[in-house]
Amino acid sequence: MKATSRFMNAVSAVALSAGVAMTGTIAIQLAAIQVAEAATVSRIEVRGNRRVDAETVRNYIGIRPGRSFSNDDVNDAVKRLFSTGLFADVSITQSGGALIVTVDEYAVVNQVLFQGNKKIKDRNLTEAVQLQPRKSFSNQALEADAETIREAYRRIGRDDATVSGRIQELEDGRVNVIFDIQEGGRTKIAAINFVGNSAFGNSRLKDVISTKQSNFLSFLMRNDIYDDNRLRADEETLRRFYYNRGYADFRVISAAADLDEAENAYTLTFTVEEGERYRFGNVEIESTITGVDPQTLQSRLETRQGSVYSAKDVEDTIIALTEEMAGSGYAFAQVTPRGNRNFETREIDVVYSVDEGPRAYIQRIEIRGNQRTRDYVVRREFDLSEGDAFNQVLVQRAKRRLEALGFFQTVNISTVPGSQPDQVVLVVDVVEKSTGEFSIGAGYSTGASDASGGGFSVEGSVTERNFLGRGQFIRVSAGGGKDSRDYSLSFTEPYFLGRRIAAGFDIYRRTRKFDDYERDVTGATIRFGLPITEALSTQFAYNYSQENYAGTGNCSTLGDGNPANDASCTLAPALVQAIESGTWKKSSVSGSLIYNTIDNMQSPREGIYANLTLEVAGLGGDAKFIKATARGSYYQTLSEELDLVGILNVGAGHIQALSGDLRVFDHFSSSDRIIRGFKYNGIGPYQTTAGRIDHLGGKTYFNASAEAQFPFPILPESFGLRGAVFADAATLYASDIAGTSGTGMEWRASVGAGLIWASPFGPLRVDYAVPVVKEDSDTVQNFNFGISTRF
Repeated sequence: MKATSRFMNAVSAVALSAGVAMTGTIAIQLAAIQVAEAATVSRIEVRGNRRVDAETVRNYIGIRPGRSFSNDDVNDAVKRLFSTGLFADVSITQSGGALIVTVDEYAVVNQVLFQGNKKIKDRNLTEAVQLQPRKSFSNQALEADAETIREAYRRIGRDDATVSGRIQELEDGRVNVIFDIQEGGRTKIAAINFVGNSAFGNSRLKDVISTKQSNFLSFLMRNDIYDDNRLRADEETLRRFYYNRGYADFRVISAAADLDEAENAYTLTFTVEEGERYRFGNVEIESTITGVDPQTLQSRLETRQGSVYSAKDVEDTIIALTEEMAGSGYAFAQVTPRGNRNFETREIDVVYSVDEGPRAYIQRIEIRGNQRTRDYVVRREFDLSEGDAFNQVLVQRAKRRLEALGFFQTVNISTVPGSQPDQVVLVVDVVEKSTGEFSIGAGYSTGASDASGGGFSVEGSVTERNFLGRGQFIRVSAGGGKDSRDYSLSFTEPYFLGRRIAAGFDIYRRTRKFDDYERDVTGATIRFGLPITEALSTQFAYNYSQENYAGTGNCSTLGDGNPANDASCTLAPALVQAIESGTWKKSSVSGSLIYNTIDNMQSPREGIYANLTLEVAGLGGDAKFIKATARGSYYQTLSEELDLVGILNVGAGHIQALSGDLRVFDHFSSSDRIIRGFKYNGIGPYQTTAGRIDHLGGKTYFNASAEAQFPFPILPESFGLRGAVFADAATLYASDIAGTSGTGMEWRASVGAGLIWASPFGPLRVDYAVPVVKEDSDTVQNFNFGISTRF
């Protein structure tokens, strides 16, 4: 059929799919073919292609010689060619019996280069940008990648970084993409202000939020970086803080960040409205589910009438009631709290309504934003999986678990409709943060001690809490002083064999050199931990160690078989006997119960931490005993306004030989964890030789301490310094060693003050204690400086 056609130019805007790496608006010059009915051509010519084969273009357009086609077919052909992402421009025209397809190919990226960057490595920038080698180049992608790089610098506190992108043209339509970066100076936080707060002081609220004011240590702490997402997270942290302390009407009116461009520093201002402080009034449970008696659920309540209102207690009650209902066979039970404020009495009555919730199932769990952390590490924190009944309470529990891991800056869980009306999709959005730590600590003690060897000591460690993105914990440490060396390796898999069982091992070696002998201990522990409830867990372990002793100095002849050579050694007979025995092996099993309700393990202010451990030695080896130890710490905020925290610590221990007598090194020794103001192993049973007193430890101890911690005056909170005053009491007594004095239950007591620093190298503490009750045989050590270990 001979068709007469008129050709006219038209402009068509084509909307491309999200998978095409193109942004902005592309003007497409298209010669549309106007025909009365249809048109045909005898051949298809492709022009302008350099790398893309002509036959490939013909296959994409879908128009065949000798077959009729319409304007719609031409439009569809243009869209298909654009959707490949290979072409910057496409036009289709008819000339006589030929269909002319003219294309303008995108250049192909040869290399992506970064110049001027030091603070962010090439590898990290390469992962962030969308332009990659062997992919198509576009100016829109170049601009988008430049903005992505600028955003990466803003996240590390360099808001004035400038990024410009350019290309270097090569042959065969290839280009090198070059990003020129000027990193600029580090943007600081000049001040953090709070407006409208009266119940809590500025210093207390500054301690609550994660963003800190800049100081001379900020380059190590890296917590003075302004980020809009962190600011929003700080708002939520403030809400939780107030809601859990009775302020149910609290709200953040505004959170503003003002940048002083001349100083390159932000001033953050939180404007808040605290409202009144409430207590719980009447607390009731009602149920609309047949067969469910509300009275049987009363024991699951975490909220008590008369106690200070706490949103966390309400959440815990909802979780407890939901779990109780699910365990009774009501998988879709829904617990909804209703609060009724009494403004006169400042009480909130709470009614928990238990109803049959909508039947919905989880179609799938979709995880986004985890570039390093494996999907299964996130999934295993859910007590839900695909196909299970949807339960909002268990979703919130999973959110709290994910936040507690410490792998993510933020965790958000939302739902979207599934493919069926009764199905939902859980969407988990996470923002990862650094989980590696390098710490250096230092300590000092006067005189030789088994704890440090005397004098200055240092310790360095490398820790990774999310090893290879698998959620595993690994720590390598080394340290020592003039007369001591310590090495250790620890590894923990928190989900052993896919179950919530923590399995791990510890390998260590410790050497000590004293005035008259040397001691080295090499050992290993294999352990398993199992949670019982959210607060209670248990741990079982097998322990093996080998101890070696050798005399030095005046006692260097110990063990040579000639007692006459030992006359110059003035060590206690019990120590001489232990050293001459040479190698001592211990093989034991131990079990622990751990109860932990501490609100913040790094900076505790409320809660209880208790540990009860029983160890039995005698599964081979030389040691044969049973040992029980217990310790507990109770934290309570005494004044929110002053940020005054009270701490009570108690502890006890007893060891009993299973056969024969205990050797000297199996007894308990006193330390600064038992009582401060005395030298390590400076109290308790002892032997005297030639006027020299050697403390040998005891079979039983009890200790207690009371402490108050407070912000260090004058210095800003961001320095991480806190002061402390304390009083300690302890007794260490009883011994299986013949000829030992001081075996009675005499109590010692001391008082003192300390300084605690949450340093970039780990928590450090210095204490000065003065004994107020002591025995003549005790050895005093007033000053102690070292790494702070609370738990």
